[in-house]
Amino acid sequence: MRTDGRFGKAVNPRSARGSVERLTPPSPLWGSNGIAFGPDGRLYVAQFVAGKISAVDLGNGEVDTVVDMDGPVQAPDDLAFGADGSMYITDLVPGRVWRRSPDGEFTLVAEGVASPNGIACAGNRLFVNEMCMGGRVLELFPGGGEPVVLAEGLAFGNAMQLGPDGYLYYPHMVTNEVHRVSPDGGPAELVARDVHQPVAVRFDLSGELTVLSRGEAGIVTRIDLSSGRRTVVPGDLSGMDNAAFDTENRMFVSSFAAGGIAELTPDGRARVIVPKGLVGPYGVAVDRSGTVYAGDNFRLATVTGGEAHTRELLLSSHGVATDDCGRVHLASQSGVVRTYEPENRSLRTRAENLARPNGVALRSDGVLVVAESGAGRVVGIDGENGLTVLAEGMGFPVDVAVDAEDRCYVSDEQRGVVARIDDGALVPVAEGLDQPQGIAVSAGELFVVETGARRLLAIDLVTGERRVEAEDLAVGLPPGRTRVHPGAGVPVPFAGVAVGPDRTIYVSANGEGSVVRLIR
Repeated sequence: MRTDGRFGKAVNPRSARGSVERLTPPSPLWGSNGIAFGPDGRLYVAQFVAGKISAVDLGNGEVDTVVDMDGPVQAPDDLAFGADGSMYITDLVPGRVWRRSPDGEFTLVAEGVASPNGIACAGNRLFVNEMCMGGRVLELFPGGGEPVVLAEGLAFGNAMQLGPDGYLYYPHMVTNEVHRVSPDGGPAELVARDVHQPVAVRFDLSGELTVLSRGEAGIVTRIDLSSGRRTVVPGDLSGMDNAAFDTENRMFVSSFAAGGIAELTPDGRARVIVPKGLVGPYGVAVDRSGTVYAGDNFRLATVTGGEAHTRELLLSSHGVATDDCGRVHLASQSGVVRTYEPENRSLRTRAENLARPNGVALRSDGVLVVAESGAGRVVGIDGENGLTVLAEGMGFPVDVAVDAEDRCYVSDEQRGVVARIDDGALVPVAEGLDQPQGIAVSAGELFVVETGARRLLAIDLVTGERRVEAEDLAVGLPPGRTRVHPGAGVPVPFAGVAVGPDRTIYVSANGEGSVVRLIR
């Protein structure tokens, strides 16, 4: 199977000091969101995290890039095709809707829309909804004209479709409902309540309403509109995002959490078309038993048996650390730091309203140390959730690490420095680095992912001597790409590093969607 790899070319990481191996294969997609069949019969896939759209040949699983991440679209969340073959795209973060003509030319259809998400075409007519509280269903006019409001008061809209009765059907994700409205005006109507975490509303070829759940159980709810009868079937896929039916009435499904494309049968079994994988990963950590955790934007993942597995669906998961008690500490790009107990799956909020927290580390006294990238500082969170500023005045701190003497280190990607924090002062340990991100300390050495140079450095903390531990890593954005549009749900790139109990080193190869292991 040929795919346009995420990193743009084959990457073979290497080390002069040991072996380098991938714990997971590279992921073909940066997550998968809105999907729709194009005029050429291929399935088109919006990748919100990357600002990219690909086309999938369902016969052989080949993936081709159609809209690359350096194009005008920043955060495509859904797409639909018009009668003339034009592709219409909702660009969620900047609030825009685009038209891509059959010859590839982009035209801005609308801007200033609040988190546009679900999109549907009906002949030459175009409709979108808004994924926010108090959102709207709008008719837009590609040829010009002011939007027409068809419905208001949506509790987070998402994937919608025109039904066989001529009404637009769409979910209210927050209230677990499905509503409909006529494209020609009139009040919106409640169709179904108590639907399990609805994220996408679709109709199969027989006209049966099919509602996907975004939850872990992979539930699909089917509703007969004439009788109201429901069937609820759990399935193999968690974190579903969208669905499309082909001409043979087969349903194909995407996943915001793990990417990939699969055919989902009526009994919930999945047939893989494009393998799922890691959306990032970003932060990486290893507990005392050797379990590898990864912060993967929409989930906390574990990496075992050559695959990434969803441990919990936790939105905006980024930095991750473990402690000797088996707990996992997570920093979320939404500003929240939490502690997770794997045994009972409980979460404890440690801090809120931080400015893009990234890396997390733990001191021996139980204080969580967090790189607050958006505020240019490092903070500590004690056992009572009290917050203390440990250092400030940095350009863009990304990761933190703590050594055996509880000395704290921080990487500053913007200034190319790794510094030690001494009573609030920043003492440079290494300067002139090319976009340093993930850091870890072990046995008197500091390991730093030098993302701009695509290598892992080891720095002796006594002598300052440096050596290249690994190179040709698929970290950061693909070569030649500069696109980063952080916003709600769009993560800042972060290639983490961790050292396991046996001194094996793990690196988040976030450019290709894998975790690599260096055995020395």
